[in-house]
Amino acid sequence: MMSRKYRVRFAPSPTGDLHVGNARTALFNWLFAKHYGGRFILRIEDTDQERTSRIFERNLLEDLKWLSLYWDEGPEKGGEFGPYHQIERLPLYSTYLKKLIADERVYPCYCTEEELEAERLTLLSMKMMPRYMGECRNLTDSERKSLETKGRNAAFRFKVKPGSIEFDDLIRGSMKFEGEAIGDFIIVRSNGIPSYNFAVVIDDHLMEITHVIRGEDHLSNTAIQILLYGALGFTPPSFAHHSLILGRDRSKLSKRHGSVSVREFRKKGILPKALLNYLSLLGGSLGEGKEFASLDEIIDMFSLERAGKSGAIFDESKLKWLNAMYIRDCDVETLIELLTPFLKKAGYDPDLLDHTWLHQVVDAVKDNIVTLNEISGYIDMFVDEKYHVSREAAEILRGNTVAEILKALHEVLTQSEISRKNFYSTLIHSVREKTGLKAKSILMPLRAAVTGRTSGPELEKIFSILGKESILKRLEQARQFMEM
Repeated sequence: MMSRKYRVRFAPSPTGDLHVGNARTALFNWLFAKHYGGRFILRIEDTDQERTSRIFERNLLEDLKWLSLYWDEGPEKGGEFGPYHQIERLPLYSTYLKKLIADERVYPCYCTEEELEAERLTLLSMKMMPRYMGECRNLTDSERKSLETKGRNAAFRFKVKPGSIEFDDLIRGSMKFEGEAIGDFIIVRSNGIPSYNFAVVIDDHLMEITHVIRGEDHLSNTAIQILLYGALGFTPPSFAHHSLILGRDRSKLSKRHGSVSVREFRKKGILPKALLNYLSLLGGSLGEGKEFASLDEIIDMFSLERAGKSGAIFDESKLKWLNAMYIRDCDVETLIELLTPFLKKAGYDPDLLDHTWLHQVVDAVKDNIVTLNEISGYIDMFVDEKYHVSREAAEILRGNTVAEILKALHEVLTQSEISRKNFYSTLIHSVREKTGLKAKSILMPLRAAVTGRTSGPELEKIFSILGKESILKRLEQARQFMEM
């Protein structure tokens, strides 16, 4: 493929937070542009002013930047094909509406919402596909004037001719729709605002978009848009429709399945690299059986052929597994930086903490945390004031040999000078000698007493960070649970 002229776009409506399905569409377009050396354009489809929000738009831009899906043209960036907000392009749509009126390819429709709904229900009761049946298509001038006199504002509908609408999809192959099943569709609403299909055709043409990559739920829209391309004398771009993201019940992923927005996963502590990696893999493959890849590798291996035709089931546990892999692979200083907002939320200001201590703690727990927001529970483990014994740990502390084990540890700590270098190994060896117990018999009681938990980082790292005084203090507190 030649690359110089390739132009793709992501065109969201800011009516809510960025859904992971839409993020995947943005990713596919961005990867396509990067793989072939093309341009990635961001266009905001905000003609629905009642539902769109500047807050959602700001969040959208932030989430795309967080994912590193930076655009070449669009809001905050500019470009020669702007403006990049549809609401600022209304005069352009008006110009092309006039052309279609002059060519008699559209007609005014005065049907009310109630009348259209009644027609839809009638067709459904007859087991027919709902579509507009052409009530206003052949109105005379006098009939139109009469309706206007009654205060009815006209929308404009496109005249769909009988026959097949065919196109080749870069993912799905040959596609075919019948004009009779579509019916005459609205291109400009009665309030003067263009419909999605009308605006997107004009925008994609004027912005010289060469490839439209989007979800399979837009397949029927593509048939409608091809009719408009023909009527306006435009050359259609190439189309590629990837599969949708599904919940475990194979329905379209929605809030009832759990977290569905990029912002929700950010709050949970999912890393952007992990989410990108997962979305690039979802429903297809990276090739060569790879599941863990850098962004450069993902760009290099990307192809629409690997995008997959079947619905992709979103598995949050798989995403978290990938996230844990990225956390383990992260160097400690970078990880501290990523953890900072989560530490602050938990009441710890990294700027006020001893950096050496924080470095040791993060290094100790990085193999245990699956998401960044789990750090609050783990860092508490190393703070004496936050020490508490869980119900599971309390059960361990009531074991038959626990008192003997803790007494032995207390004696070693108070009666011996132990070097920091061999601190843990010396303690464990001494407790084993004093009790005559094997290591596996003493480790869980020691963990329960010193951390108040039954799982966590390696005990050697915990003991090294806590030191003698903290461990002694915790042994005293643990004793009350042994006697309950």
